[in-house]
Amino acid sequence: MKSTPELDAEPKTADLRQRALSLLARREHSRAELERKLGHTGSAAGDIASLLDEFEQKNWLSDRRFAESYVADHRARAGSVKLAYDLRQRGISDHIIEAVLGENRDSELERAREVWQKKFGSPPADAAEKARQMRFLQSRGFMAGTIRCVINGTGGD
Repeated sequence: MKSTPELDAEPKTADLRQRALSLLARREHSRAELERKLGHTGSAAGDIASLLDEFEQKNWLSDRRFAESYVADHRARAGSVKLAYDLRQRGISDHIIEAVLGENRDSELERAREVWQKKFGSPPADAAEKARQMRFLQSRGFMAGTIRCVINGTGGD
């Protein structure tokens, strides 16, 4: 018996839905991430978009929740600059990034001190060591003012 496109459409939609639910069961995803992963299945972009719209309406998919989860998981090792960059790469809008990171700004200096303490533990002995420590903290995404406070051992702000 020959299959018709109408009969094949329903199983593909069900498979797409199952794959999306399976991905979301493992961890939070941004809409852009989930759209990219589901795009590899060969499904039509319109089918994926309508499925993701449905998931957002049911609150199964939320960029805000993804951003909060991502920041909670990565803030111990990274500063606000790096976190914002990583979230943008995952398709999160700037207004969500600002809102989520705005809730965590007060702990930026404390986090930078913890990262610095774990890696170095003692103040730099010379200018070269100071530059090395500053580059390290900068690579972790901490802001310049925060880095200066940590390296100089001052209170901040």
